[in-house]
Amino acid sequence: MTMMKNKASSVSIVFFITTILFRLVNSQQTDSCSSNLNINDLPFDSTSLSCAPVWAPKNFILRYTNTSSNLWSFVLSAPAVNSYVAMGFSSNGMMVGSSAIVGWISSGQTGTIKQYFLGGQTSGQVMPDQGNLNITSSMVISQSSRIYLIFQLNTAEQPTSRLIYAVGQDGFLPTATSSLTQHSDKATTTLNYVTGQTRTQATPYTRLRKSHGLLNMLGWGILMIIGAIVARHLKHMDPLWFYCHISIQSLGFLLGLSGVITGLVLNNKLNNDVSTHKSLGILILVLGCLQVMAFLARPNKESKVRKYWNWYHYTVGRILIIFAISNVFYGIHLGEKGTGWTAGYAVVISFLFLIAIILEIRMRMRK
Repeated sequence: MTMMKNKASSVSIVFFITTILFRLVNSQQTDSCSSNLNINDLPFDSTSLSCAPVWAPKNFILRYTNTSSNLWSFVLSAPAVNSYVAMGFSSNGMMVGSSAIVGWISSGQTGTIKQYFLGGQTSGQVMPDQGNLNITSSMVISQSSRIYLIFQLNTAEQPTSRLIYAVGQDGFLPTATSSLTQHSDKATTTLNYVTGQTRTQATPYTRLRKSHGLLNMLGWGILMIIGAIVARHLKHMDPLWFYCHISIQSLGFLLGLSGVITGLVLNNKLNNDVSTHKSLGILILVLGCLQVMAFLARPNKESKVRKYWNWYHYTVGRILIIFAISNVFYGIHLGEKGTGWTAGYAVVISFLFLIAIILEIRMRMRK
């Protein structure tokens, strides 16, 4: 009995010590606006810093102040990670097109902080030592299991209130050329510099975005291809192929038209610079309208101009499909949907083209 009590007592002691150590470590990694900022050699007075918990799940704390008329000072505090920590300044809440301050601590405890211009979602489009921020001073330090990004911006106006925070993948530090890997997590927030209030910004008009993408992907980017395959390889099933072709292409046109309309509405609401994507969408719609008019003006099979009409119809249709596929991929890129959507659509397109190739080989073998 005494032995059992001793064992129970030992377990209790171990549990107590473990709890204390856990709380001690956790307290070292936690920062809050009620804590004092004990960092030496700051290039500005830290007593006037305003504070805001900007990303609660990750315990990101932002301290800032308008040091002078054209100078803003920032201190971003985050738990130390074996990767990079980033803070981006965005004009529209989107990652692409924003400029970011990125800092990390290497294995030798050497701190590196750089500005990046986020020109796209791939590593090659994230360019170091470029961006729209006029940085007058910057430093990164590691202290008490926290990483601190400290920098000052020279700006005639108040910095944008749309801020993006990101943390890199654990174990992947930027390379020797300062190339960044894709972040493991990110958050977009809106900060009121006067009150210090911050709120997480959800992706605006999410349902409208999805509707726009799916309508165009299905209408222009999938059904048009299926309709072309039917017209090319099922003519031996006359007149069934014709009615299937017309039905599929009509449905694709209506869905694509709806997608273009939702895109124009979305662009009007967001006021984003998507001129290339928009121009391609309008061009695809024009090509679709030309196909509709060509169908209405289709000459008889016995007509002398029928072969020219066929050439025109095939050429415009193929150009439409090429532009549609390109613009769908480009739209996925602009929507920052990542590799999931890109890979999914690529699989569908590859499958359709594989079917087209098989049918083309069979048709040539029969001839």
